Amino acid sequence: MSNVLVQILLRLLLAPACLAIAATAAAPARAADSRNPAAAARPALTVTTVQPQRMDLPLRLAANGSVAAWQEAIVGAQVNGLRLAELRVNVGDRVKRGQLLARFADDTVRAELAQQRAAVTEAQAALAEANADAARAKTLQSTGAMSAQQISQYLTTAKAAAARLEAARAIADGTQIRLRHTRVLAPDHGVISARTATMGAVAQPGQELFRLIRHNRLEWRAELTAAELDKIAIGQAVTVITPGGRTVDGRVRMVAPTVDPQSRLALVYVDLLDHKNDSLFPAKAGMYVKGEFALGASSALTAPVQAVVMRDGFSYVFEVRADQRVARRKVTIGRRVADRTEILSGVTEATRIVAAGAGFLNDGDLVAVGGTPGK
Repeated sequence: MSNVLVQILLRLLLAPACLAIAATAAAPARAADSRNPAAAARPALTVTTVQPQRMDLPLRLAANGSVAAWQEAIVGAQVNGLRLAELRVNVGDRVKRGQLLARFADDTVRAELAQQRAAVTEAQAALAEANADAARAKTLQSTGAMSAQQISQYLTTAKAAAARLEAARAIADGTQIRLRHTRVLAPDHGVISARTATMGAVAQPGQELFRLIRHNRLEWRAELTAAELDKIAIGQAVTVITPGGRTVDGRVRMVAPTVDPQSRLALVYVDLLDHKNDSLFPAKAGMYVKGEFALGASSALTAPVQAVVMRDGFSYVFEVRADQRVARRKVTIGRRVADRTEILSGVTEATRIVAAGAGFLNDGDLVAVGGTPGK
């Protein structure tokens, strides 16, 4: 037991001396770290920096509206009680003015026309006979062989025969027109947008058979508020964006003279360009699409899109300070064009910000600057 107590006492006596030696050895290392604190910390990320650049950005006014036909023509039946015997076109077909679209059975109409033409011939013969009798009566008027009453009857009969001939011709002309109406023709150039005609159906006068988009011409009817109308001018360039993401060029044709009293919106009619011969044109009648009116351009302070990060619903950039640490700056953004975003407030042209990778940084992080790509 005495040996154990001796060992314990020796350890207790030597412990302070060992601690003093260790502290003396560690002192130079702590002194070196205090002189160069950056050497003790490792950068969170290697970044490149960029400065905001001032450039001209286009001014645009966004709006929504429907794509519609410039004008639609309704092609209807002009005959009564005839069977539809032939259909020549379908929805989507391009047609020209005067092209045959459909044909009604015309057998009964042709038979009526032949009968009425025979009646015209008969009336012509009756008129010729009546004119001859009237001419003979006139020659006998001076001789007294015929009374004035008989001569007047012959002249009246000739006039009545002429009237019957005109009536027969009018009936024949009407039947000829009805025969022409058995052939349904396109009233103008365009594309068939709807077809309600059915083979074998018996049409009624005025019944709709086809709808035609005249000249295959479409327009965008943008809905704008009364305050926005002051920014619109005839001939202004417009870009329409389809639901599929494709763009279509347009130009303002007309501004509606009135504002809807219910919605308080006015329509601006925009002609869609360069599509009349394109069967794959992305805009279709009936679409509800977004568009932008070109209002000119203005100078703006911009930064790369990658330099701006969104956190908690706000936009930020990271400024690189002289000590190579980043400071998070809240900014207000505006227009976006290609890979540039407008900065309305929060930084200046002299601010050095992280160009890319800002989403991986936090306020106060140490970074290594790998290069400056420029503005």
